[in-house]
Amino acid sequence: MNNYETVFILTPVLSDVQMKEAVEKFKALLVAEKAEIVNEENWGLRKLAYPIQKKSTGFYQMIEFKADPSVIEKLEVNFRRDERVIRFLTFKQEKFAAEYAAKRRSMKSKVKED
Repeated sequence: MNNYETVFILTPVLSDVQMKEAVEKFKALLVAEKAEIVNEENWGLRKLAYPIQKKSTGFYQMIEFKADPSVIEKLEVNFRRDERVIRFLTFKQEKFAAEYAAKRRSMKSKVKED
């Protein structure tokens, strides 16, 4: 199993419920494919660097997970088929990137505790 991180941008015209429903759909897909979700972050509504499909903002979502390489193709096909997703990027974390992500998560949890 490899470590992966995927960031996707959902269209800003969605309601809060619709946005959460879309995120749950992709998480359920990962769980169904026996992927282990390590971390999930909702970055919220952010301004895009450039307009995409005449939209200047979007809901950003990041999911870190461990999975077999075959899962990535299925996930990306679902991203392409879902009209709510306007952009996505999935990449394999190298050893040092995975260590940094774990360190970042532990720092975040310490800040929340204080």
